Amino acid sequence: MGHVRAPAYLRGRIGTIERPLGAFPDPERLAYGQPAPARALYCVRFTMAELWGDSAESPSDTVDAELYDTWLERLD
Repeated sequence: MGHVRAPAYLRGRIGTIERPLGAFPDPERLAYGQPAPARALYCVRFTMAELWGDSAESPSDTVDAELYDTWLERLD
């Protein structure tokens, strides 16, 4: 629960961090009027094939999303 700002269609998908965008106040905490420590924000790239599977019209096209570190999971 919480104030989730990651689009539902990106949740559980695998993307590539393209670049860091800096650190900004935590929007989830700001939404509840709480002190908001800075969190790292990243530009993350996803392929249409990853997002839409076989129904992707152009599987190799991409979409970039700005996501905070707390919304990402590292794959090893």
